[in-house]
Amino acid sequence: MGLINFIKDYERLARFRLGRFEGMMGPGVVFAIPILHQTRKIDTRTQIIDIPRQTNITKDNAPIEIDFLVYMRVDVNEAEKAILEVENFKAAVVGLATTTLRAVIGDITLDDVLSQRERINESIREKLDGETERWGIKVTNVEIREIDPPRDIQDAMNRQMTAERVRRAVVLEATGTKEANITVAEGEKQAAILRAEGERASEILTAEGDQQAAVLRASGFSDAMERINNVAEGVHSNTMGLQYLDTLKSLGSSPSSKFIFPMEFSNMIGKITGLGNNRDDD
Repeated sequence: MGLINFIKDYERLARFRLGRFEGMMGPGVVFAIPILHQTRKIDTRTQIIDIPRQTNITKDNAPIEIDFLVYMRVDVNEAEKAILEVENFKAAVVGLATTTLRAVIGDITLDDVLSQRERINESIREKLDGETERWGIKVTNVEIREIDPPRDIQDAMNRQMTAERVRRAVVLEATGTKEANITVAEGEKQAAILRAEGERASEILTAEGDQQAAVLRASGFSDAMERINNVAEGVHSNTMGLQYLDTLKSLGSSPSSKFIFPMEFSNMIGKITGLGNNRDDD
């Protein structure tokens, strides 16, 4: 480092005087006298560390390859720890992240590793952050990029997914058939109800029509009888007698040898006789 150092806002400069730590300097202008001062600059921005792919063994003894990223930064308030407590904090974080990943994966089954990525990320971050705190390092995030199980496990997973898709398809088809049958049954039920209501309404209309027709026929018959009665009351008894005589005349011309006379015949003869006597008296 030169005599005059310009330290940016996201940087800090550790200055030693004859080997003794004087403190973290910056931001701004920091002077360092050659031979008298030794300096080391620290970047406090978030840094991304790529953890190389490695094979891990799950709780159910399944080998699986994982690589992930660690997002970390030097705590500006404790930046001296990254200088005084650890020689190379980046290498230390990489080694710690590798062992932490193995410990976390070893406590989880393969199915959970494949389905609970967020949980694994958070677990690794918490463990790393707890360990790197003594170095003045803050782990802000951990992201698993790829998880590659062995080929045979992938094939088994593919077969399982295929079977699951087939099962879902069968269930969906059965559900659709069931709903279709229910819809058809409901339609038939509604149709039967409508037919029954239509037949009932038709029978009611027919019965009402028959009733009205019967009433009209009875009314017509009553009117006819009343008219006949009125006409019969206006017919003179003599006219009726003449009608009886015409009837007897017809009977006499028939080949029958027996005749039956009604009881009213004698009365009719009497009336006729009386009619004749009255005429003689006149």
